[in-house]
Amino acid sequence: MGFRLSKIYTRTGDDGTTGLGDGARVPKHNPRIAALGTIDELNSQLGVLLAEPNLPAAMQAMLTRVQHELFEVGGELSIPNYTRITAEMVTRLEQELDALNDNLPPLKEFILPGGSRPAALCHVARAVCRRAERNLTELAQQASISSTSLMYLNRLSDLLFVLCRALNQAFGVPDVLWQPRK
Repeated sequence: MGFRLSKIYTRTGDDGTTGLGDGARVPKHNPRIAALGTIDELNSQLGVLLAEPNLPAAMQAMLTRVQHELFEVGGELSIPNYTRITAEMVTRLEQELDALNDNLPPLKEFILPGGSRPAALCHVARAVCRRAERNLTELAQQASISSTSLMYLNRLSDLLFVLCRALNQAFGVPDVLWQPRK
């Protein structure tokens, strides 16, 4: 059995610092912690989406796997120079994106977040994923970050965009098309 948290509060963060997996302590406003927090927020948003009733089983399985992989991204962030995200994970996201996109009509207009409730929730996850990507690229300016994790988040945000459209299709709701000057 893995590590268990038997005591949730430790009081060690009362001074405004938090511990990394390698034992180092950093300020809670450190860019590494900001990135880690945004990954946690993204994972939580995917959990909200997964709580929606009637999600297609294949989408549920894909999103559940992504949640586990996001924990791996968090592991990379909490332990400097530790890598868990692989090129194969990035390739799998690309393959899933292509498979979903093949079943959608061509996109000729920009779309607005919305449509069905699951698609709207997925759009929020996509926006949080983009923020996580920005956090990681900012962190990469001052610390060593896995380039594969950056690619993973970039592909994941693309996948989430296509998943939004696929969810609207699955729920029989059209995408919300942007209408300039409306």
